[in-house]
Amino acid sequence: MNRIVAIVGRPNVGKSTLFNRLTGERKAIVDDVSGVTRDRHYGESDWNGTRFMVVDTGGFVPESEDVFEKAIRDQVHIAIEESAVLLFVVDVTSDIHPLDEEFADVLRRAGKPVLLVANKVDTAKVSPQTAQFYSLGFDELFEISAISGSGTGELLDRLVEILGPDAQTPVKERLPEPIDENDESADAEPALPWIPKVAVVGRPNVGKSSFINALTGQDRNIVTEIAGTTRDSIHTHYKAYGKDLILVDTAGIRKKSKVQENIEFYSVMRSLRALEEADVVVLIIDATLGLEAQDLNLFWLAHRNAKGVVILVNKWDLVEKETNTMKAYTEDIRKRLEPFTDVPILFISAMTKQRIFQALEEVMHVHENMQRRISTRELNNFLLPIIENQPPPSRKGKFVKIKYVTQLRSRRIAFALFCNLPQYVADSYSRFLENKLRESYDFKGVPISLFYRQK
Repeated sequence: MNRIVAIVGRPNVGKSTLFNRLTGERKAIVDDVSGVTRDRHYGESDWNGTRFMVVDTGGFVPESEDVFEKAIRDQVHIAIEESAVLLFVVDVTSDIHPLDEEFADVLRRAGKPVLLVANKVDTAKVSPQTAQFYSLGFDELFEISAISGSGTGELLDRLVEILGPDAQTPVKERLPEPIDENDESADAEPALPWIPKVAVVGRPNVGKSSFINALTGQDRNIVTEIAGTTRDSIHTHYKAYGKDLILVDTAGIRKKSKVQENIEFYSVMRSLRALEEADVVVLIIDATLGLEAQDLNLFWLAHRNAKGVVILVNKWDLVEKETNTMKAYTEDIRKRLEPFTDVPILFISAMTKQRIFQALEEVMHVHENMQRRISTRELNNFLLPIIENQPPPSRKGKFVKIKYVTQLRSRRIAFALFCNLPQYVADSYSRFLENKLRESYDFKGVPISLFYRQK
């Protein structure tokens, strides 16, 4: 049974505040400015053991020619079609707005159960004003304060009653607990399978939402030529062609000096959080602009967080090409990424769908590489002879002797090397060993961490 509940209404009535209240997380951006929420935003709620999905939508404005409001209107219609129950939110501090009346007609035609939610009943003085909203034609009205939580219990009781207790509830894909990195005694074991989470990041207006829309074949994320259209991190469950993953569209990240709106600041923070929580990061750059400083910042942020990385050069259809244009472009990117150059780089066009499925294959390949495990015996048989033939250079008259190597049981690709003087191992020697590992094992797109420990 469908277990999706959509929160709908005109702009600035408190839909995102209610969404945050029901999901227990500050996932949807809240601001006094109308039109902050532009895409559908999904979260999970649990009330007395009954779980259901909640969808936050943008404010509905009918018959508007504004580029954003037209796109939001389409998104709201999709959310209404997807949902089993609709929470129609109105603002009790104002009289019935003409937009409320128009939207009520839309909801009645949808033929779905509708719960009218009179929000902002923050004090008993405003409670009598809720009666006027019965004129909208809905039988069930609930007085709540989304900001304090008052009245939401009664609303949730009725909501789960409509959904029914006997239906199976979709369970959010959860990752297994990470294995302790400090346990060097056991050989590395294969990681448990999980649905990979792929964060699509980049500067504003490079085509992140267009790339996801091209993959899914749906206009799930709003796309305009205006930079900063996407403000929340939008999750899309993609399951096709044998692939099963979560695509996370993020807000464009620009330099701190250019981040002026409070809303954009929170968007950037959520994009960075999405990057930190992802398994693989897809960095999209604009082919017409090239690799810029902010792209490099995002790349190294993903590297520091030990994420798999795939670089997609979008808008390749707009670049004038010669015989070796792609080769020269690739070499220039790799030179600027040094020393971590073992990264897949693909040239795509989200508009024409050029190589987008090849890009998806590369993403899944990088995810497989992140789960690659080498047994301790194989690792020592391979690496110790190399170390013996080319030992770490001496420093201050001290000679480092590496005796034993093992892969750590971790979500990242990490190795522990046990030696007598770990503090004297140079970074250049670590890069040498990393390159040897990459030559023999496929770790493309995956950062490798080497930890030296006292034997």
